[in-house]
Amino acid sequence: MRYFAGCKHELHHLPTVFSLSQPRRSNDVAARPGLLAAAAERCGWERVEVTEAREACLEGVHSPRYVAFLRSIYADWVAAYGPPPDGIFPNVFPTMRTGDRYPDDPAARVGLHMHDQLAPIHEHTFAAALEAATIADTAAKAVLGGDRAAYALCRPSGHHAGRDCGGGATYLNNAGVAAQTLLSEAKRVLLVDIDVHHGNGTQDIFYERDDVHFVSLHRDPAQYHPYFWGHAEERGAGPGTGFTRNVPLPSDTEDNAYLAALDTALEEALHKTPDALVVSMGFDAHVDDPSKGLRLTTDAYRPIGQRFAALRLPTVLVQEGGYNLEAVPHCLSAFLTGFQS
Repeated sequence: MRYFAGCKHELHHLPTVFSLSQPRRSNDVAARPGLLAAAAERCGWERVEVTEAREACLEGVHSPRYVAFLRSIYADWVAAYGPPPDGIFPNVFPTMRTGDRYPDDPAARVGLHMHDQLAPIHEHTFAAALEAATIADTAAKAVLGGDRAAYALCRPSGHHAGRDCGGGATYLNNAGVAAQTLLSEAKRVLLVDIDVHHGNGTQDIFYERDDVHFVSLHRDPAQYHPYFWGHAEERGAGPGTGFTRNVPLPSDTEDNAYLAALDTALEEALHKTPDALVVSMGFDAHVDDPSKGLRLTTDAYRPIGQRFAALRLPTVLVQEGGYNLEAVPHCLSAFLTGFQS
């Protein structure tokens, strides 16, 4: 089997982010994809280099104005305010906004489109994010072309990026791109998010659609990022009613309880008769991850991989989080070993 990767992510640096009113170093470092690539190759997966970025793959996933914002905001900011020393951060949010007038000022546009201060924008952020989205699109096309499965090794991650916004160290929704690409032939895609954080951006994109069934297992957002999304009562709207399934989990959730919750969620999902599968594959639910969300061990990821393989669906694995650099390669190896068994 093959995995798809690129190199522009190395230009995307996040030295500082803001969390709980404190500046801190970002956990999303450029070394992570190399460690994951080595783990995939040890499992026998062949690397395919993605060198051409394609904005066309964003259609149906992100709004044109949001794509235009990401493409131009760094230059617009420099022209208005000068180079930002640690990247562009939002400092005002439209929580009391009335009307739909699109703001002219770059600072206002950043506040409109970025929902937190965990995703600063740097000079090469859009190039890196677009390459990651293209990697997901390319992996999905490989599956459409006959591959049983493909692994999209994406950085930046994507699942906090909604149709018209970014945040949570994400800018473009890679898993959403993979699902949209698969829909060129599939009638319905099952998209399962196992990152420790709720995929609020993915939910936003597909909440009113019935062609993607979104399932997310994550730390209960009542006291955890992203806070405002991911509660069990969120089940979709309009034509998408019943096509969102959130499984918020307590912080002390360990392997057996997680696997039981996953079994239940997948059994329910099969009733929606999906034709293809996308996995938002985060490893930050690991007990030693700095995210400190859940308490999974490395061993849990092998049966998780087995569960997805047992669905016998054409599958795109899309890399999301996982920030303990010692743990994540072992988690990926365990997952891929289970998936291949």
